[in-house]
Amino acid sequence: MASPMSRGLRHLFAPSAARRFPAASLARIGEAIAAGERLHGGEVVFAVEAGLPLGEVLRGQDPRDRAQEVFARLRVWDTEANNGVLLYLLLADHAIEIVADRGLAGRVADGEWTEVCRAVEAGIAAGGLEAAVIDGVGRISSLLAAQFPATGEGRDELPDRPVLL
Repeated sequence: MASPMSRGLRHLFAPSAARRFPAASLARIGEAIAAGERLHGGEVVFAVEAGLPLGEVLRGQDPRDRAQEVFARLRVWDTEANNGVLLYLLLADHAIEIVADRGLAGRVADGEWTEVCRAVEAGIAAGGLEAAVIDGVGRISSLLAAQFPATGEGRDELPDRPVLL
């Protein structure tokens, strides 16, 4: 485990998320989210953050806690069927987190979410940041389609565009 000081420096000097995800990349990820949502009745949100504020790092905030904060802040929980899913990347920590709303509890096993995270992690390690995220969105959409198949209503409760924090 990295010392708080080295982790703090890594967060302080993390390249911006916009640099790692230019506008064209964000557009393609947003298109992948929209395409996936045509297959299911859930909502997928992708958020990426370069690094945490130094105070949060020094207080020991971990990526999972931050992902849960982002889930609440972006109101991913605010869907009729409580089936929103956040795919969160914290670049400075090389962390990938998925937070699923309570409507998915007992429907999708924690191990399935972990598999998605590991696949995204492997894709990033192979050098394909955008492709890894799009693959992760597709995998999340497959899990949602199995539990909440599309009904043809075309409801889109949350924005598809990725969020840079």
